[in-house]
Amino acid sequence: MSPADVSGRLAELGHRFALPDEAPRTLERLLEIVAEDPLAPTAVRAPTEAVDVHVADALVALDLDPVRVAGTIADLGSGAGFPGLVLAVALPATHVDLVESNGRKSAFLSRAIAELVLPNTHAVAARAEAWEAGLGACDIVTARALAPLNVLVEYAAPLLREGGSLLAWKGRRDEREEADAAAAATALGLEPGEVRPVQPWPQAEHRHLHLYVKVGSTPKQYPRRPGMASKRPHRAST
Repeated sequence: MSPADVSGRLAELGHRFALPDEAPRTLERLLEIVAEDPLAPTAVRAPTEAVDVHVADALVALDLDPVRVAGTIADLGSGAGFPGLVLAVALPATHVDLVESNGRKSAFLSRAIAELVLPNTHAVAARAEAWEAGLGACDIVTARALAPLNVLVEYAAPLLREGGSLLAWKGRRDEREEADAAAAATALGLEPGEVRPVQPWPQAEHRHLHLYVKVGSTPKQYPRRPGMASKRPHRAST
């Protein structure tokens, strides 16, 4: 794929997902930033690869109605800004917080936001469990390549408004992981929703979006202190 092919691919994605007119060029600049910044926290840096692995992979979330209408999105463990930065470009009326506790990664996100001039986007240098401003404030929580589903459910539950959703990017389905996540959801006021198979680019295999909807209140003892969700996770059985 050549640079011209990257532009063409972004134009195709812009049409496919009904993006704002300026979005393909902004996303192209995002790919350039990732390629040019030696501190960009991703192994996939070449725009010819990242246009699919990062951008197309993020945009498939727009096929889900709750994402399209969200007023606030929090992207946990945002890293290089995927999917959060892409969704911020695609949804300029939506406020997007990029939650990243690693200082170097959070600094990269702040630089990218400034370079792209995204007034709807903010980098949050905190762990999800310690982000007090986010409690009960989010319509959608996103997470990609961050943690097992049961841990993600615990991270997301205190941050979501009732009726809000956790959206997690995962690969091949795992019955045990999904059972543990269902147990966590029951304990935390969520319920499992749709599991949608997606193919963001032709060679992508075994990719799924997992949706969990907040249907009740989360117990007051949550969030637990940082690290506990992964050290002592909810499980379907002991």
